[in-house]
Amino acid sequence: MSTYSVMVVGMGKRGNHHATHFHANDNFEVVGICDIDEDRLAAAAPDLGNPRTGSDAAAMAAELKPDVFCFCTMPNLRLDMIKIGIENGAKLIAFEKPIALNSEEAAAIKEALAASDSKAVVSHQHRYGAHYQKVKEIIASGALGRVHTVYGTSTGWMAHMMTHLIDYTRWFNDNADAEWVMAQAAGKGKFADAHVSPDYIAGLIQFDNGVRGIVECGAGAPDVPEVDYWWRKARIGAQGTEGFAEVLTGGGWRAVTKDGLQSGEGCMNYDLDMPGYIQDMADWLNDGTVHPCNFDSAYAGFQIFCAMIRSVIEGGQVALPIQPGGDSMEELKAAMPDKKVLLSMPENADEYGD
Repeated sequence: MSTYSVMVVGMGKRGNHHATHFHANDNFEVVGICDIDEDRLAAAAPDLGNPRTGSDAAAMAAELKPDVFCFCTMPNLRLDMIKIGIENGAKLIAFEKPIALNSEEAAAIKEALAASDSKAVVSHQHRYGAHYQKVKEIIASGALGRVHTVYGTSTGWMAHMMTHLIDYTRWFNDNADAEWVMAQAAGKGKFADAHVSPDYIAGLIQFDNGVRGIVECGAGAPDVPEVDYWWRKARIGAQGTEGFAEVLTGGGWRAVTKDGLQSGEGCMNYDLDMPGYIQDMADWLNDGTVHPCNFDSAYAGFQIFCAMIRSVIEGGQVALPIQPGGDSMEELKAAMPDKKVLLSMPENADEYGD
């Protein structure tokens, strides 16, 4: 069995999750961690085998030449980090969603990866939850009959949550390609956030297999009253001619089929979700089994993300695939009216109120 060296950049919550689970997997050795916050590095290093630490990602990568270059940074630091990984011969680059903040940067990342020998994985790891897996199993079994609708909602805002919703609805629909998208958005408060977004966005997706997708996230998204923790108020599911099945990120799963009502437990838990996500990286490196969260799949979902933005800017339907450009957050903000967003529930006022 090969052991792959790993460098992790960005040692906040998500960086720690990645580093911890790379360290726990015998296929990997964490050789370096990088952050501009020295206290984070000092706190994390002992539990990771005391790897090399530093604050300059480019210099560390040039020195360590890691097999796996993982970065968990803010969304404005994507293309530069991808280039660092490629330039230093990383066999695999793992990074956080969204893959970019506009289609132009995403296309540049795609081009850079295609010209390299680096594999890439994007962290849509919720799918490893047992409750997500159960819903996928029910859909794949045919118990819903002909699936005609897939859907996803979340009260979190777009740059945090929309690519998750798109990724899992595509998964529930056998990763079918999208033909067109139409969307609308409201509220400008979260344009000031590091994860730049409208306060609320909702869209329709027409897939090429005839299935309709419905996704919405932010201040106007519906409540998931079965879930207490605000960030886990997400519902993703599928409806068919003979029933439905859905997962609640923070509250298990449920389905109604010809066999009656079914339900089960489950909750987003990084300690449960990350091991499989990390092991699938090892499998891709070892035997070529493509990771479910591979970049090409994430890019297809991000095209839908950008098409939704473009629909709000231009109005009407947007055909896919789209060409780069014309969907930046600055353009979106300029196109939207200066109207206060309307909330779907009082709890949203803590994030989207004045």
